[in-house]
Amino acid sequence: MSEIIWYGHSAFKISTPQASVIIDPFFSQDCGHSAESAGHADLVLVTHDHADHVGDAVALCRRTGAMLGAIVGTADKLAAAGIPDGQILNGIGFNMGGTLEHKGVAVTMTPAFHSSDSGSPAGYIVRMPDGLVVYHAGDTCVFSGMELWGRLYDIDVALLPVGGVFTMDAAQAALACKLLGCKAVIPMHWGTFPVLEQNTAAFKAALAKLRLSCACVDMRPGESAHFG
Repeated sequence: MSEIIWYGHSAFKISTPQASVIIDPFFSQDCGHSAESAGHADLVLVTHDHADHVGDAVALCRRTGAMLGAIVGTADKLAAAGIPDGQILNGIGFNMGGTLEHKGVAVTMTPAFHSSDSGSPAGYIVRMPDGLVVYHAGDTCVFSGMELWGRLYDIDVALLPVGGVFTMDAAQAALACKLLGCKAVIPMHWGTFPVLEQNTAAFKAALAKLRLSCACVDMRPGESAHFG
């Protein structure tokens, strides 16, 4: 059984008794958590080099001893910012299509269409020790290659941005669910800033319009859900 906590924006913690992974540790003000209160992490993943995704990655890795997973270039920048070289997966990071493992967690890097101050933007397919498969899309528009990841991996939970402006909007995110063939979706990257969509109503309507069997797990910042 895996627990997924949403800290708001694109920040999540995925935990099993064997390992815990925190992705994009930018803690929104209303999630009730911080880098200090998020607890232990074995692995910290950063999708791209923007402040609202890198967040407290350096402090979190230094406090917990977690390994950092990031693309080459971004990993180097975060090492220069204070993460010890010995805590960088593969020493220098990894790249698109590559898979690394740590404490029974297998992480595959996938493309994302966005921008980044270093490296390139990415998403991750995370396979937890209990078998749960989670796809974190990072910041991206919808793209046809999502179908290939759905064919390669039996995705249990997709973490998809729905806020628009900087990422895909509700209609694109619903189509992404169809391409991925995911069993459940948790909408993210909404409500954090005024320019973004302020709720998930449009996304849930778009999902219903496509008549998909995918379940929408609508969470508030700080809430958790269990899968398995």
